[in-house]
Amino acid sequence: MKTRVISATVLIILVVACFALGPVTRALFLLAATVMAIWETCRAIGCKDIHCAPWVLYLFAVGTAAAIWFKADSVVYEAIFFVAVFAAMTAGVVSEKVRAPGALATLGVIAYPVVPFMIVLRLALTDSSVWIPVFSIACISTWVCDSFALFGGKRFGKNKLAPEVSPNKTVEGSICGAISAVVAGVILFFVLKQWYTANIVVCMLTALICSSFGQVGDLAASLIKRMAGLKDYSNLIPGHGGVMDRVDSLLFSIPSAYLCLLIAGMI
Repeated sequence: MKTRVISATVLIILVVACFALGPVTRALFLLAATVMAIWETCRAIGCKDIHCAPWVLYLFAVGTAAAIWFKADSVVYEAIFFVAVFAAMTAGVVSEKVRAPGALATLGVIAYPVVPFMIVLRLALTDSSVWIPVFSIACISTWVCDSFALFGGKRFGKNKLAPEVSPNKTVEGSICGAISAVVAGVILFFVLKQWYTANIVVCMLTALICSSFGQVGDLAASLIKRMAGLKDYSNLIPGHGGVMDRVDSLLFSIPSAYLCLLIAGMI
C-alpha cells in the first residue's frame, strides 16, 4: 500500500507539472506515454507468440505527433497512416517472425491504443478553453466512477458485468459508478462556470457518457490482458502496473468528452 501511495503521489505531481508548464511538456509527456503503451501492448500480444513490428508503431506515433505539433494538413495524416499500414504488411511479408498474425496485430495496435493516444495528444495541444474543460470532466468523472464502481461492487454486487473479461466487475458496481459520475458532473458545472460557458445538463450528460465509455475502455484493456494471461501490462508504475493499466479508461473518456462538449457548444 505504501508503494502504491508513493507511486500515485509522484505520478500526480509529474502529470500536473507537465500539463501546467506548457504545450511542449504536455506533448513530450503524452508521446512518452504512447511509446511505453506500445511496448506494453506488444509485450502482451507477444505472450501468445504473436510478434508485432514495433518499429512501425513507434515511427507512426512519432510521425503523427510531429504532424499534430506542426499543425499539418489532413493529407499528411493520411500519408502517415498509409505508410504505416504498408510498412506493417510489408513486415509480415519479409519477416518470418512477424508474418500475417504479427502484421495484423500491428494494425490492431495502431487502432488501439496508438490512435486514441494521438487524439488525446491533439486535444492537449488545443487552446486552454478547450482542453481544460475536456480533460477536467473526462478525468474526474472517470476516476470518480472507478472508485464508486469498486465500492458499489463490493457492497451491492451480485450480477457479473463481463465475467470472462473482468471477473470482479459487477452490474451494480457499474451503475453506482455511473451515478457518482453524474454527481461529479454537477459539481464540475459549478466549478467550470466560474471561467467557462457551462451548462449543468451538458456537464451531467457528458460525465455520464465519459464514465460509460471509460468503463468500456477499462474492459477493452482487460480483454487484451486476459488473452495474454497477464494481471498487469507491466510494472513500470510500482503498485499500479503499467501505463495501460492507468490510462485504459481515459483513452475512451477523453475523446468522448470532447465530442459531447463540441456538439453541445460548450467549446
